[in-house]
Amino acid sequence: MTEVVDSDELLRRIQRARACAAEEEHRWRGRRESLGGADPEAAREAAVRVVAYETVLRVLDEILTPGRHAGQG
Repeated sequence: MTEVVDSDELLRRIQRARACAAEEEHRWRGRRESLGGADPEAAREAAVRVVAYETVLRVLDEILTPGRHAGQG
């Protein structure tokens, strides 16, 4: 049941996960902006998701390039 992967495959998977998180963050940011005052509760939910994906991106960035982003945030 356990799949063994080499470091190159692991890096590719992390990069794909980062790209997916960036797309989702962008999508939720657009949704938040489009909702605006029309539906405050949905806009709030979208804002929470934006923050969550930003956090995921920071974590994956730190895995991919350790120390580069230490001064940010």
